[in-house]
Amino acid sequence: MRALAKAQEWYGPHSSTAAEWPADALVPAKEDTTISVVLPARDEESTVGDIVAAIRRDLVERTPLVDEILVVDSNSTDATAERAREAGARVVAQAEVLPHLPPLTGKGEALWKGLAAATGDIIVYIDADLRSFGAHYVSGLVGPLLVNRDTHFVKATYERPYIGSDGVAQQGGGGRVTELVARPLLNMFWPELAGFAQPLGGEYAARREVLEQVPFVTEYGVEFGLLVDLLQLVGLDAMAQVDLGHRTHTHQSIPALGRMAGQIMLTAWSRLERQGRVLASEPPAHTLLQFGLEGDAGLVDVGVAERPPLASLVLEEDLA
Repeated sequence: MRALAKAQEWYGPHSSTAAEWPADALVPAKEDTTISVVLPARDEESTVGDIVAAIRRDLVERTPLVDEILVVDSNSTDATAERAREAGARVVAQAEVLPHLPPLTGKGEALWKGLAAATGDIIVYIDADLRSFGAHYVSGLVGPLLVNRDTHFVKATYERPYIGSDGVAQQGGGGRVTELVARPLLNMFWPELAGFAQPLGGEYAARREVLEQVPFVTEYGVEFGLLVDLLQLVGLDAMAQVDLGHRTHTHQSIPALGRMAGQIMLTAWSRLERQGRVLASEPPAHTLLQFGLEGDAGLVDVGVAERPPLASLVLEEDLA
């Protein structure tokens, strides 16, 4: 109860809206801080170009806030890289960043490789499948970091409608894995984080030196893992959230959401083990039995790998 009370106390002073952080007002606070916007992208040719173009137009050319737009092409089979490059982004292939390391898969791998490839003091992550993007997504997330040096991590919150096959928006229907898996886990084991309204959202910003000190889960548990690890590293008072309005994006199928849920639960389990809060005689299963519409069943792998803190990798290479 004490931790939940702390989350409630945290919510007000550490929550704001994007309107409170207009881009032009942030330029004086930027000083010599550099900002990189990183978009992990896999087969997002229909949306990535518009997102990059909006950032370049509004936050590079009109208002000099962003120093770098980086798209990490995560083995796309479509024209994602070409659309991003045409719109003005620097594009790197995921496999070509730190190529001496054994390759891994998943969104978290793209985020970690993006951190390694980006140059900014502040890293802003934006999903590449957004259909509701505005430049205020970026300025809203960096505002608390530029104005308050004691803030190290800023997470987005927003209304997430579910867009059905008929094109009708169901308000509050998005974020199904958030409501059914992530939020219950946080309330049970890390209630200090209960105030984050969108713990699995893909839009957030942080100081580079902080991100370099935490591991990255390589699959869809990455956002959950970052929240828990950053809480332990910097503490709740160094974390904030900003309301960006609303967010629409491509929805995944129920089977895909099931696999995502499995990855998040394994991520949570690994953190509980690491913090000495659970003991197990054998590791949890990394497979999920799923059933098709015709009653056919098949096992899928929901295991998650993990990249080490980037700072530890750099230190090892410097000592080698």
